[in-house]
Amino acid sequence: MTEVVRLTLVSHAMTDAMAAGRFPADEPLNDTGRRLLESVAALAIARDTRQLTAPERRARQTAQLLGLQATTEPRLGDLDCGRWRGEALANIGPADVEAWLGDPARAPHGGESIADLIARVHGWLGSLTGDMSRAVAVTHPAVIRAAILLALDAQAKSFWRIDIAPLSQTVLHFRDGRWTLRL
Repeated sequence: MTEVVRLTLVSHAMTDAMAAGRFPADEPLNDTGRRLLESVAALAIARDTRQLTAPERRARQTAQLLGLQATTEPRLGDLDCGRWRGEALANIGPADVEAWLGDPARAPHGGESIADLIARVHGWLGSLTGDMSRAVAVTHPAVIRAAILLALDAQAKSFWRIDIAPLSQTVLHFRDGRWTLRL
């Protein structure tokens, strides 16, 4: 029997920045996010499941409200948007936005490029394959997009074509030397 790593990625709940179309800072969940979390049952996870969370407050709050005793994993951190942090998308120059959306290697905001994020997530996913237990990780839509691209061996330019909803769950399996996406 082939051993399998099962990884469940949970997108954090709604924040004011998400609702307003702003680049995120380290903000807490908003009232809508907390209300939705209250309507969701705690995650049913096996006792030996590794529980991880991104370091940002919105991810840690989501993990806590889901009943997890999660360990903070820095590589699950959100895409670093540099000087755009806290800014509304409408306030960013169109040429900079076009460069950022059109070229995964560009980071006109001075933060992390999509290509850099994908490389970071690749390293983190690789660190999970030595321990064949289950894992659940509360993180950000950008991190989940990167993990999906890696599982599908898709090009980085497809990053923006994946929509990750708040509180959604994405399941990946690692078996026979590769990640697969389970829908």
